[in-house]
Amino acid sequence: MTILSYKIKLKMDIGFDMRYKLILIIICLVLVLSIAYIIYIPDKETTGTDKSLNLSQVKFWAYQIQGLNTSGAFDQLAASHYDVLVIEPTRTDWSSDDKNFDTKAMVKTLKSSKASDGVHRKLVIAYIDMGEAENWRWYWRWSKEWDEGEPRPADWPSYILAHDPDGWEGNYPVAYWDDRWKDIIIYGKNQTSSPYGDYKSAIDEAINDGFDGIYIDWVEGYESEAVIEEARRQGKDSAGEMIKFIQEMRDYAKARNPDFVIIQQNGAALCEGHPELFSIIDGISQEAIWYDGTAFDDWNASDGYDILNEQSLTDYYLNYLDQYKKAGIPVFNCEYALAYASDVYEKSQDKGYIAYCTRRALSELSTTPPLGY
Repeated sequence: MTILSYKIKLKMDIGFDMRYKLILIIICLVLVLSIAYIIYIPDKETTGTDKSLNLSQVKFWAYQIQGLNTSGAFDQLAASHYDVLVIEPTRTDWSSDDKNFDTKAMVKTLKSSKASDGVHRKLVIAYIDMGEAENWRWYWRWSKEWDEGEPRPADWPSYILAHDPDGWEGNYPVAYWDDRWKDIIIYGKNQTSSPYGDYKSAIDEAINDGFDGIYIDWVEGYESEAVIEEARRQGKDSAGEMIKFIQEMRDYAKARNPDFVIIQQNGAALCEGHPELFSIIDGISQEAIWYDGTAFDDWNASDGYDILNEQSLTDYYLNYLDQYKKAGIPVFNCEYALAYASDVYEKSQDKGYIAYCTRRALSELSTTPPLGY
């Protein structure tokens, strides 16, 4: 080999080594940057408005189940700073033109608005009365009138048991273990909603409208005298059947949306002798631990708030709710208080509860928002 040939070969070898080293350096840089991006740069899903807070992270919540069909109502909710909104689906009310209400658009608007931290989006939960039949809902296809003291109308299903004990007109406690009622709330296999759409079940409608979960009312139905009597007649335990019912709701909903949230309203004593309840709900909300109201429809009625509960009733609630807290279940409370709202917020904060003070009508956002809101 001549000196010239050797120099050419050496130059080629050095060039190849440099290219090889350069490729290795580039690969290493790509790997380092990729790892740094994964570790240090938060992705859109955890910081953008397409991700909500977990219930355990929630600081503020609001509750409105009337008046959502009024102009600007859900825009006002969207402009609020609440982390969780519990709202009436509205279009499932077929007593008026509300059946034409665009619930899906409302939910979309609310889910695209920010929570209190300005980073996450709001969590939007559908109110569902799972323990009572309501004669204005989409599933009602029987006669409407049942006078107190008269036999149940012949065309009504046998699982409708009694009038609402608190005087809510058109509400009737049910035997919630009956397969026909479960079909209305959960499974939707034998429902008809003609001519206003192909409704299936209460849970299906909530999922189809985009809700993040359900807020199940009248869990305390297991304590109703009429329900207990009917359960005994059928050889069943009303509390045990309520647990099974909630479990079935959870299983059905989670199979369709693993992140679907189940919040129990009231019925806190259901946990007594049933610790399994703590594993099938994501949160509990208790109404009126300290203050209640009696005016259900008139927002401005003076008796819709600031009615002090007996201390024995308050202690009863606190005893059970503390058990939920101990089990790691977030506890929310809705207090019907105005003049005493600050006192309630402080007491709730001391207990580790997330409070919302408003008026019994629940037709507008509170005029006494939480401390720090």
